[in-house]
Amino acid sequence: MNAIHDRVTQAPGPDTLIGLRYLLRAAHQNEDLRPLGAELIKHLESHPDDANALMDLSLVLQLIGDHALAMTVQAEALQTRQLYHLPTLRGDGVGLRVLAVMVSGDLMANTPIECLLGNSDVAVDALYVTPENPLPQAVPEHDVLFIGVGESDRTQPVLEQLRALAAIWPRPVLNMPDRLQLLSRDTAASILASAPGICMPPTRRVDRQVLASVASGQAAISSVLGEGSFPIIVRPLGSHAGKGLEKIADAAELAGYLAHSQEPAFYVSYFIDYRNADGQYRKYRLVLIEGRPYVCHVGISEHWMIHYLNAGMAESAAKRDEEAAIMRDFDHTFALRHKDALALIQERLGLDYVGLDCAETPDGELLVFEADTAMVVHDIDPVDLFPYKQPQMHKIFAAFRTMLINASHADHADRPHAPDAAAIDG
Repeated sequence: MNAIHDRVTQAPGPDTLIGLRYLLRAAHQNEDLRPLGAELIKHLESHPDDANALMDLSLVLQLIGDHALAMTVQAEALQTRQLYHLPTLRGDGVGLRVLAVMVSGDLMANTPIECLLGNSDVAVDALYVTPENPLPQAVPEHDVLFIGVGESDRTQPVLEQLRALAAIWPRPVLNMPDRLQLLSRDTAASILASAPGICMPPTRRVDRQVLASVASGQAAISSVLGEGSFPIIVRPLGSHAGKGLEKIADAAELAGYLAHSQEPAFYVSYFIDYRNADGQYRKYRLVLIEGRPYVCHVGISEHWMIHYLNAGMAESAAKRDEEAAIMRDFDHTFALRHKDALALIQERLGLDYVGLDCAETPDGELLVFEADTAMVVHDIDPVDLFPYKQPQMHKIFAAFRTMLINASHADHADRPHAPDAAAIDG
């Protein structure tokens, strides 16, 4: 099955981790990962305590769509070991050591730091924590601590535990937990909605029975969201990638939506029509690294709910040409138009690294859909179709590495040594 298969069949063992970057690339290229899953299962029959193989198997299962089994396998891996050395290094050189604190969960639970640092000189140890298994007493020596835990209702207790530790950590810390806690959809909207140049409609957590009263006509949607009317956007709490996300035109459609969803609570906001004059919607994925914006991709579609993979970018040379031009001119066009708005986002969120899914309203405001640190940022699109992406993504990766280096130089000489890793490395 190519080099990925070889990495398992030639060198399985406790020091071998295939990792997210390689497996995500294989899945994106439509490789069948099931034979690799079978190889990992066979290996685990004779090496049941190989935590790396368990973690890789969990990733394979997620990528082929077996989420429940993937989480079971991941839990088994984390019971065996909390610490994993990610396959980021190019050659034998190590220029920087990063300890990334992660949380159990699916592909959207953590910052995909491995994709941002793959094939670099940065060594990354991923240390997984949960409310039941917090940071151990001993951790690996490192230059920078990066909090990779993404915000969700499930991870809020983990972030709360990390707040006190991060405040006294003997090494520089990036993405402080108290700032990550602000990224829930409703909190982020309340923080950013009043900023000049930013359009982020009010977002509320709404119990099912409240929406049911709106659907039955007993209450107006304005009683939930304030001044305004349908259409609205509804999604279950904790959903990502458009799962359960719908645009609802009126109370009758809301009743139909609730009839097909058993979720107990939802995020609700007003729909903002962000079509351009040509009738197309354009959704931008940006990252802010040390406050500077970089564009990761631009999805162009006739449908309001854009995911890059369903926007028809691979099928349309015209769309790719437009995306290439946006990337080429980004610093002097989009970033310049929204310079003040992006600076306010950086100021109010206060994160070293954060992703934004956004667009432009017809009247020129920056329409923010979501702020999150767990958005997948990668360089795995086919080079023959997307040759312009490689230079742009490598610019982002270089900026991420520079952020780590800059942090490692901050007050480094005044900080004590981090404790030894021996207590958790087995």
